[in-house]
Amino acid sequence: MSRTAAEIATQPNCWRRAAETAKTFDGLPRSGERVAVTGCGTSWFMAIAYAALREAAGLGETDAFASSEFPSGRTYDRVVAITRSGTTTEVLELLQRLKGHVPTVALTADPATPVMEAADTVAVLDWADEESVVQTRFATTALAFLRAGLGEIPGVKSIAEAAVDAELAVTEPLPDGVLGAEQWTFLGRGWTYGLALEAGLKMREAAGAWTEAYPAMEYRHGPIAITGPGRVAWVFGELPEGLSVDVAGVGGTLVANRGVDPLADLVRAQRLAVELAESKGYDPDRPRNLTRSVILPQS
Repeated sequence: MSRTAAEIATQPNCWRRAAETAKTFDGLPRSGERVAVTGCGTSWFMAIAYAALREAAGLGETDAFASSEFPSGRTYDRVVAITRSGTTTEVLELLQRLKGHVPTVALTADPATPVMEAADTVAVLDWADEESVVQTRFATTALAFLRAGLGEIPGVKSIAEAAVDAELAVTEPLPDGVLGAEQWTFLGRGWTYGLALEAGLKMREAAGAWTEAYPAMEYRHGPIAITGPGRVAWVFGELPEGLSVDVAGVGGTLVANRGVDPLADLVRAQRLAVELAESKGYDPDRPRNLTRSVILPQS
């Protein structure tokens, strides 16, 4: 088993621990605060998911930005940064720029890194850290931690329920037709759009796959043109009415939610990325052109 596959399998217990940790952590956004969430790559996609969940919970306006694109001049009550390594240049530069102007909280896997000084408050999820370059369990654990801090959200399962679904997701066979496909389009609505973006990224990182991701209702506004025999449309969360008919009509393969938590469904997409990489003779533990953290040279 690859290191990446082994780390994917640990996610249910990581999420449970995250939910317990969130109960006593003082520093998460408070109800009514105007919040921005930020990160790079996978962390940015988790930020997108959390922002949509927080607004769905009715806790306040929440924006999500890639750290390099964080808008200057906007006013927030708190900024949340997600950085597994604690060394990502764009995240650190943003936190340093915000210091003294707006309270910041960072989620990281490594307490021996500059983010500990750059952020006002830090949640260290070091038990979810990874040896893998490709992020899996830290990203989902960070989202589980933030999600648990929101309390009950209408139409969204608890983290305990999501962990039960994930236990099945790490062992069950992958959906028919997905491993042998040539192209995959991932779709989501609301908070699951962030998961769709992340699923596509995992497939590109680990397996060099041809993937795309869109809001589910945008699929029929152009992206459906890429679908056909040997190509997959994978929907996280609620399936839009009529979409299954549309995918079938162009000969595509539909993977739809079966009542499992969408975060657990992301685990299946992670597994697909690893299995596809291995089927191509790639090493998922050593993805092409990637490093654990992007640290830019100082000008």
